Amino acid sequence: MTTARGASRLPQLHGRPMVTDGGMETDLIFHHGVDLPYFAAFPLLESAEGRALVEDYYHGYAAIARRAGAGLMLESAATYRASSGWGARLGYGPADLERVNTDAIAMLARLRERYATTITDVIISGEVGPLGDAYQPGQRAEADEAAAYHSPQIRVLAQAGADLVTAYSITGTGEAIGIVQAARSAGLPVAISFTVETDGQLPGGMPLAQAITQVDASAAPDYFLVNCAHPAHVELGLAGPGRWRERLVGMRYNASAKSHAELNEATELDAGDPDLLAAAHQRLTPLLPHLSIVGGCCGTDARHVATLWGVDQEPNP
Repeated sequence: MTTARGASRLPQLHGRPMVTDGGMETDLIFHHGVDLPYFAAFPLLESAEGRALVEDYYHGYAAIARRAGAGLMLESAATYRASSGWGARLGYGPADLERVNTDAIAMLARLRERYATTITDVIISGEVGPLGDAYQPGQRAEADEAAAYHSPQIRVLAQAGADLVTAYSITGTGEAIGIVQAARSAGLPVAISFTVETDGQLPGGMPLAQAITQVDASAAPDYFLVNCAHPAHVELGLAGPGRWRERLVGMRYNASAKSHAELNEATELDAGDPDLLAAAHQRLTPLLPHLSIVGGCCGTDARHVATLWGVDQEPNP
């Protein structure tokens, strides 16, 4: 497997436990009453009030990392929708998107400087999301189309100083391959995070093992994750043996055990039970020998992530 220059410096690839955040969008929508059209948080970076809200969001996870004695993955969660297709829906052109992606990484760089006084290993990941809607994926992108679509955003994240790019909620292998190609062209390490349905398979029915093996054969990322699924669903996807499991370095769970379709129609937050979530996560750890990154996704907040790490919450730093 070929890794990008700089990947050897990523502590998560050397077994360093790394805390990452939860579900920013659902946290902001349901706990702070923020309206996020198209599930896009990046417009918040355009105002002092919005930036303060996003910065405060990260403080709770830094506190968890400090209590757990772990490193911290600072994901630019606001950039999940800051790509051309989604940006256009909100009236953002190329120059606007370059600005907000750059600002997102600059914010994390400031936070890293603050957190680094008490946390060893703080990594900045430029986050990208799928071309389509992960909950309603529709027609899946081929590799060339995906590379062309994601390249502008990934280049900006690289220029802004991200340590790597992580693609979340990916539903097909073609888009995953294209994202890896775009990241390699930009000189960044890259991680691919697939999402799975309640049966542990990707939307469309591809087994997780097949998806990882297929992407590795064409354009291997530096590692894989799974996100936006409950651990009970992920467990079904890990049923088959094989070395492909060693490629999974991160897990970011949904709080709810509901399907994507059910969550897409939900008007109220299903926050699940943090203790049950952590217990389900513990059943997976023997199956994942290289698991380093643990965090949350839709419906989770700092309470869930603290419970996953077995620590109490403390006041923000």
